[in-house]
Amino acid sequence: MLLSSKISRCRPAVRWLLYICLTISLPSCGGIGSNTEPSNPSENLKSVLKEEVKELSLPEGVLRDSTRLHSAKEVASFYRARRFAPAWVSIDSLHPAADSLLQIVQKATLFGLFPESYHAKLLLELKTLFDQDTVNIEVEKDKETWAKMDLLLTDAFLTMARHLERGHLPIDSLEKDPSFSTQPYLEALNKTIETQDPRSALESFEPLSLGYRNLKKALPDFLRTADLQKQYTYLEYPFRDSARFLRELVQRLKEENYLDSTEQPLDSTALSMVLKKVQSARRLKVDGKYGPQLVKSLNEFDQEKFMKAAINMDRYRMERDTLPARYLLVNLPAFSFTVYNDDTVVLESKVIIGKPQTPTPLLNSKMNQLIVFPTWTIPASIIAEEILPVLKRDPGYLSRKGYRLYTFSGEEVDPWTVDWSKYQKGIPYKIVQGEGIGNALGIMKFNFPNEHDVYLHDTNQRSLFANENRSLSHGCVRVQNWEGLYRYVIGLDSMKAATEARPFTPTDSVRHWLTEKKKRVIPLKNQLPIFFRYNTSAGKNGKLETYPDVYKRDGVFRRMIELARN
Repeated sequence: MLLSSKISRCRPAVRWLLYICLTISLPSCGGIGSNTEPSNPSENLKSVLKEEVKELSLPEGVLRDSTRLHSAKEVASFYRARRFAPAWVSIDSLHPAADSLLQIVQKATLFGLFPESYHAKLLLELKTLFDQDTVNIEVEKDKETWAKMDLLLTDAFLTMARHLERGHLPIDSLEKDPSFSTQPYLEALNKTIETQDPRSALESFEPLSLGYRNLKKALPDFLRTADLQKQYTYLEYPFRDSARFLRELVQRLKEENYLDSTEQPLDSTALSMVLKKVQSARRLKVDGKYGPQLVKSLNEFDQEKFMKAAINMDRYRMERDTLPARYLLVNLPAFSFTVYNDDTVVLESKVIIGKPQTPTPLLNSKMNQLIVFPTWTIPASIIAEEILPVLKRDPGYLSRKGYRLYTFSGEEVDPWTVDWSKYQKGIPYKIVQGEGIGNALGIMKFNFPNEHDVYLHDTNQRSLFANENRSLSHGCVRVQNWEGLYRYVIGLDSMKAATEARPFTPTDSVRHWLTEKKKRVIPLKNQLPIFFRYNTSAGKNGKLETYPDVYKRDGVFRRMIELARN
């Protein structure tokens, strides 16, 4: 111990020379009079790496000590290509790139990733061993540890690169995509070993989209105060199993000490009293009932907020949207749309989207037409599910609602002359609501071609925009700020007309037609790109925001992430 302590205070070159002397034999430093060949630590490490790769269990990706690699095939390919030379360690130290990658792994949450997916705990333990053994006198004893460190760093880099580019989709699923290749990750790894700059290499795989960048920008401020270790029960709402929901609700209330942990099952009166206390403490409407507002509040704990950010960063990684400079984006869970021009917000509005039973689809299109005081041809699905059952009891329903019945050739039909009882799933007629203040589409409709037959429009139920949960329509998107939107798109047409010296529809004409309360169709020359997307988390003004998972689409991402963390 005394000798080792003295050697550790020497400069690295001297330490290495002393090590060779001790290895050959202490009395004959230089090897004079000795037939013993010196041990080569570098070659010993290569031999261990070679043996580890040879014994690596594929496709399970398990090392000899049962440690599981997440990119095992790529790890094996990498070391074979470099003839099993270590990539991250030298005789007596870690390379600068190794230190940098260790820091990135420990702070993977800044990328919307989870440190445990990249061996964070084990790498930290191995790093501690390295720091305690800088002399490496017993390199023969520690070469397995050094090799393991090298292998885990390589696996961490390759796995993180894949997650940053493709999200947490399992690699066996990715390999079914003919466009997928792991070669770029191996090339980036080789470049990292050359430049000693893992951060730049990893960041090159990230999406460039504004939504992704805004989410990543919001994470540091959130993480500064977040407690990601504290786990609460997540409540699914709306629920399919009421008994299960009530069990989980009671468990959730116990976790925050609203209920005693030994509390017996509550009757409805006792539960209502507890919920009133919760609502009062959280400054919610106090009614003793559970609903979307209460569930949203209980689900807003730090770990769940971060999980939603991670889920939506994965969405951006998988979608890889390339959006134009100017576009309109409807974010369904946020119940809002935003118009962007060169990453700057120029217009926003609340919206109402489809109910869970009739969800608004995701789509890409371009706005090509405005209609002032539109008529509404009721979709066949609404007729079959909602109107036909009423018509069987009361054919006068149509006139009371302001609807008219037509054949598909355009002839009007008296609903009292139709035998509605013989129709079960649909009718051979169109039902049309005429233009006017009472029309369900309101006084402005924004058309864009799509296979789902949905569009943006005003509404005759504007009070519904005050609701927190605005998942209320049959699939189309109702727009609160329809006036701001029509002025914006008409303005785009006027700008294009000015550069092309052609006629266009002025805003004054639209205002006149609105006063007339007559139907007018306005074709758009400068068509505004439209995107409907589903993001339950966003970065806004540097802050992390979360939205309800109205269509229950986060679950598949959540399961992929949890699998990758194991």
